[in-house]
Amino acid sequence: MKIQRHFTEDNQSPYSGINFKKVTSEIKNPDGSLVFKLEDLEVPESWSQVASDIIAQKYFRKAGVPNKLKRKNEKSVPSWLSPREADEDAEDLSYSSEKTSQQVFDRLAGAWTYWGWKGNYFSSEDDAKSFFDEVRFMLATQMIAPNSPQWFNTGLNWAYGIDGPSQGHFYVDNDTGKLTRSNSSYERPQPHACFIQSIDDDLVNDGGIMDLWVREARLFKYGSGTGTNFSNLRGSTEGLSGGGRSSGLMSFLKIGDRAAGAIKSGGTTRRAAKMVVVDIDHPDIEEFIKWKVTEEQKVAALVTGSKICSSHLKRIMSACHNCEADGESCFDPKMNPALKREILAAKNNQVPDNYIQRIIHFAKQGYKNIEFETYNTDWDSEAYVTVSGQNSNNSIRVTDDFIHAIQEDKDWDLINRTDGSVNKTIKARDLWDQVGYSAWACADPGIQFHTTINDWHTCPESGEIKASNPCSEYMFLDNTACNLASLNLMTFMDENKSLDTGAFKHAVRLWTLILEISVMMAQFPSKEIAKLSYEYRTLGLGYANLGGFLMSKGVPYDSDEGRSICGAITALMTGMSYATSAEIASELGPFPGYQQNSKNMLRVIRNHRRAAYGHEDGYEELNINPVPLIVENIRDTNLGIEAQKAWDLAYQEGQKHGYRNAQTTVIAPTGTIGLVMDCDTTGIEPDFAMVKFKKLAGGGYFKIINQTVPKALSELQYTNDEVSDIINYAVGYGTLKDAPGVNHESLKEKGFTDEILDVLETNLESAFDIKFAFNEFTIGREFCLNSLGVSQEQLSDFSFNMLGFLGFSPDEIEEANTYCCGTMTLEQSPHLKDEHLSVFDCANPCGRIGKRALSVESHIRMMAAAQPFISGAISKTINMPNDADVEECNEAYLLSWKLGTKANALYRDGSKLSQPLASKLVDEDDVPSEESLSEPENLIEKTINIAQEAANSIVHGSRNKVPDRRKGYIQKAIVGGHKVYLHTGEYEDGSLGEIFIDMHKEGAFLRSLMNNFAIAISIGLQYGVPLEEYVEAYTFTRFDPAGVVQGNNRIKNATSILDYVFRELAVSYLGRNDLAHADDTDVDFALGTGANEGTLKNNEIPWKLVKKMSSQGFLRGKGSDNLMVVNSSETYSAEDAHVSDQPQVSEAVISTTSTDERMNQIKNARMMGYEGDSCPECGSFTLVRNGTCLKCDTCGATTGCS
Repeated sequence: MKIQRHFTEDNQSPYSGINFKKVTSEIKNPDGSLVFKLEDLEVPESWSQVASDIIAQKYFRKAGVPNKLKRKNEKSVPSWLSPREADEDAEDLSYSSEKTSQQVFDRLAGAWTYWGWKGNYFSSEDDAKSFFDEVRFMLATQMIAPNSPQWFNTGLNWAYGIDGPSQGHFYVDNDTGKLTRSNSSYERPQPHACFIQSIDDDLVNDGGIMDLWVREARLFKYGSGTGTNFSNLRGSTEGLSGGGRSSGLMSFLKIGDRAAGAIKSGGTTRRAAKMVVVDIDHPDIEEFIKWKVTEEQKVAALVTGSKICSSHLKRIMSACHNCEADGESCFDPKMNPALKREILAAKNNQVPDNYIQRIIHFAKQGYKNIEFETYNTDWDSEAYVTVSGQNSNNSIRVTDDFIHAIQEDKDWDLINRTDGSVNKTIKARDLWDQVGYSAWACADPGIQFHTTINDWHTCPESGEIKASNPCSEYMFLDNTACNLASLNLMTFMDENKSLDTGAFKHAVRLWTLILEISVMMAQFPSKEIAKLSYEYRTLGLGYANLGGFLMSKGVPYDSDEGRSICGAITALMTGMSYATSAEIASELGPFPGYQQNSKNMLRVIRNHRRAAYGHEDGYEELNINPVPLIVENIRDTNLGIEAQKAWDLAYQEGQKHGYRNAQTTVIAPTGTIGLVMDCDTTGIEPDFAMVKFKKLAGGGYFKIINQTVPKALSELQYTNDEVSDIINYAVGYGTLKDAPGVNHESLKEKGFTDEILDVLETNLESAFDIKFAFNEFTIGREFCLNSLGVSQEQLSDFSFNMLGFLGFSPDEIEEANTYCCGTMTLEQSPHLKDEHLSVFDCANPCGRIGKRALSVESHIRMMAAAQPFISGAISKTINMPNDADVEECNEAYLLSWKLGTKANALYRDGSKLSQPLASKLVDEDDVPSEESLSEPENLIEKTINIAQEAANSIVHGSRNKVPDRRKGYIQKAIVGGHKVYLHTGEYEDGSLGEIFIDMHKEGAFLRSLMNNFAIAISIGLQYGVPLEEYVEAYTFTRFDPAGVVQGNNRIKNATSILDYVFRELAVSYLGRNDLAHADDTDVDFALGTGANEGTLKNNEIPWKLVKKMSSQGFLRGKGSDNLMVVNSSETYSAEDAHVSDQPQVSEAVISTTSTDERMNQIKNARMMGYEGDSCPECGSFTLVRNGTCLKCDTCGATTGCS
């Protein structure tokens, strides 16, 4: 083939016009530990830190790269193109990592050129040089990127002589056409990302069940993904030839899932990517449909059950040891009322009896602590590892017959695999409802429309298309493979904001050739895949950044013009790719399977061409007509005309020469490669957030508006000043100087110094909420404790609002937040017209106040616009809001079918147990207190019932008296004009053991009644009646005196003396803040809840506060010498003279803090537009939805195969 230069010049380096820079690539875990670091790596100057990290961490060869090389001259290969190897004769020979991006670009382009030369793809040596230079330029300028296995494997042998023993791969020799077993692991790379493999209903023979796990492992090791239709396996009710029944489909799927889960932690840095497909008429289809729903229920049970067990078992242990009885009595529930109470509570929550007994025996042996592991709902947690179905995407194969049976409410037969008989008959709609519910509940299974897929099949004479790769974009015959590459659309936008069709067609032509060369040079994991990949030579050219391209043009994603632009770009790409395939066929011949399928392939090409010309009917042998391209919707009509010309050329050249490839294009999710190209959006997806957090070279992040937003605003005719205002509204000014409400002046009034404000300002630049900058880590613990008067307990509470504590109102905080951090949305921004809001709609609502998001239908219609012009299919997520119902899931599936798409994967927000909700269930400020949830007319009846339950719950046994010398507190208050003194007595562990109630100057009757009532309550407490029972019984009781409460900072009103007393006890001993009327932000200590006594002054030394809160008499006058204040950083004595050991923190506290911190990280991630899951590789909370999978914006890890 002749190769023209479009981006480079002859006899000049392709890098001559590209500036390079040296950066340090560093990826850390959230805890600060180092995952990866490489210093002085060289990348193009225009590359972001994230792109630099991706190529360094993922794509650089980390070892075995020699610093001294020599050529291995081959007779038929030009010397400049000959393979290289380590120069063993060099004195200073050493081996290390690749350190410059040019090394990577050179080895990739060099290997493709080398194999292209050997395969006779170039007309001359000058064409080979042009090819080599053009490809290197496009890689360096992020115009395109191949799939990850190319980066991993291609060129390592050609560039560095790296090799190893064969891994059981095969290839077809290009010269002889013979199937050959590889004798090297690297000479021929494995560049294919996508595989489809078959499985036979056989346990151990080649092609059978166990053999598939081996073939899958061989793929996973090299970073590829695979899919299989498992419908050949017999159902669980079918018999075996030797008698008995089969284990069934599901048992083997669980084995394969476990195998894939084990491999994801080995091999390359990628996790295993796998697709499981089952036909809708399989006998076990119902169990398959609800597989992940059932497994997620198991996870929920594990998480909830482990926490319930841990809580109750620790309480039982505590009850055994917080007992003053003699001998074995403490371990006998008949003698220890506290133990009996905890046992009954545990049994009531279904804690197993043998575990309860085990803990009691454990306590008898003298142990005082237990370790009972609790689980969480992280998708890579032990809870998920325990269950099955977590290492694959699941899809069902649905025929048009099934869809028609749903529409007509007909029966549907499930067919035995062994003899074709009917296993079971069910209503099609019932089965359809199961599909919709499962998709709604856990986002699986997806749907593949079997009839539509095979209507567009170019090679039906060779067999049906039965399955797909993990992301559903590659659909072809079993035992075939596809290598992917994606064009970055933003790099092909000219100065008029139009697609540069000349450059685009040139790139499509070159990269169709590259992918074709990759088929010829590749090795494959099995004989069958090597043979069929040679015979059909399927390719996967696609594009990325469509969402960014449309936004930068000022065109809404959900618009007729947006969809037509998408269709035109896709039509131009695939038409040009097929034309190139025909051009290659004119020189090297069509693919071996073409003659058998030529009639059907030309029919499919004609259907593509007809759609490009906008025809609504007249299609050949299609059950569903595609959505045609409407060129009139596009302002840039040249794009549509070029697309039509491309299909004219593809059909004309195909008629003459046939095609070199059975398929040429797909639209992949472009996860990791999208990051290495610095794409704002991936594949055909819209953007997920308006404001992104870009990584800095020195660590940390900075906040930036999408690079397409200013372009879009300019295209929409906004002035520079208006654009600046809109961007600042979204991103914020990054400072509190001159901010409304919370600013430097108001903070200085609260005690902030210039030094503290300077520290604060450096953190505000990257903050997405000012509340997160006001913490002990930013402004210092000592300043918080000593200058602001914040308690250590408040600092440890992740829900603590320091600005609210300082006296700022919610409105003041919100105004300052908008000024400093921005809204992270363009909704309600100044100057922006309502009719332009749709241009900036994303997949999810943006920021704190964003409400707009793209509709479910908009996603599906965009897929439908592209699908008629794609050889394969499209990997895309159909985002649904959390409040979508099951019926809407079914409707989305049906709409996809009606519009002619080949597959659909729904994702409802929150449908994964591991997935935090994008929207809160309720706002914390809106949570009603417990009393407001009760019906007022039932309060008296409820009080009587609970009091009766309290009386009935008294357990008889030994009385657990309080110590003779005990601690407690006295609370004075005035209730309805009557003074009330509440005295408490506590056990050594701080729990309540007695109360006394005294009333000032009251009549003998009421005063004596309250005193004796308190004695009765005290005796009940000491016999094990829970304080909770008394609280439930006596709060809300109504009698005089009642009314306003004075002298208590938490309780401001009471319906009776008893209501007041038990509210106070509940707040102080049970943490029942729902029964209080005011928060505790106006006091600086947590012990007791006295009126106003003992308020911490900002200049006091901490030990004085402790003395103030403790009893000198209780310590018999030794407090001045013995008291110490201990916090997590410093320990003070009364004389400030020595440091003591820090107290041990209970395991329960550590666990709670860890959980709170994790939930805080999840919350922050969701506010930044991420999914809220943590990356399984680097631990960062920067995962975004990417096609049907997830990708990490920090390290580039992806759960897919691109």
